[in-house]
Amino acid sequence: MDISVIPIGNSKGIRLPKALIDKYKITDMVELVLEKEYIIIKAKAIPRQGWDKAFKTMHANRDDKPLLPDFFEDENL
Repeated sequence: MDISVIPIGNSKGIRLPKALIDKYKITDMVELVLEKEYIIIKAKAIPRQGWDKAFKTMHANRDDKPLLPDFFEDENL
């Protein structure tokens, strides 16, 4: 895919087609990975995105029990 480089103030930039933005779920930030002869543009992952939904699902399935016993049961003695 060829994309034109356009002037943006004193810099230059590219415009991504809406289809690419939607397909790769690009929001406000992207990550540039610089390789030998390539620039890779990656959608910036949002840390912990979707965890809230996953925790609610785990709780609904009663799958949110501790995996290890509480080692500090006697800490208030």
